[in-house]
Parts: sequence; structure tokens; C-alpha cells
Amino acid sequence: MSERPFLQVVKGDATPEEIAALVAVLSARPSGAAAPEARRPSAWTDRSRLARRPLRSGPGAWRASALPG
Repeated sequence: MSERPFLQVVKGDATPEEIAALVAVLSARPSGAAAPEARRPSAWTDRSRLARRPLRSGPGAWRASALPG
């Protein structure tokens, strides 16, 4: 065993119950696990789909304006 303490109260006066709660939370945390991946929002909740795309100008633009894209 190393002589270094696992936890050290730097400021304040923690009670034994508070230290036990902290140890329980830290020990329940998975060690070495990567951060959870950020999930992309589904198309139903993605608000960017409501933004209108710019209209193109030029020959055939009237035809392209009615096409889904």
C-alpha cells in the first residue's frame, strides 16, 4: 500500500458521512470508460430542417424551385 491518501479534505470539515457518500459515488463510477457518445438529433426534432434553403436564380430556376431537395 502507498502512503499517499486516496482522498484528502483540503478545505472545510467533512463529516464521515459526507466522505462515505463521496467514496460511494466515486466507486460506482466506471473506471476507464470513455465518455458517452453524443447522439445526433433525429430528423423529427432537428430544427435546422425548418430553415429555408436559398432560391437559385437563372435558367430553369422556376422548375428547380418546386423540386424537393
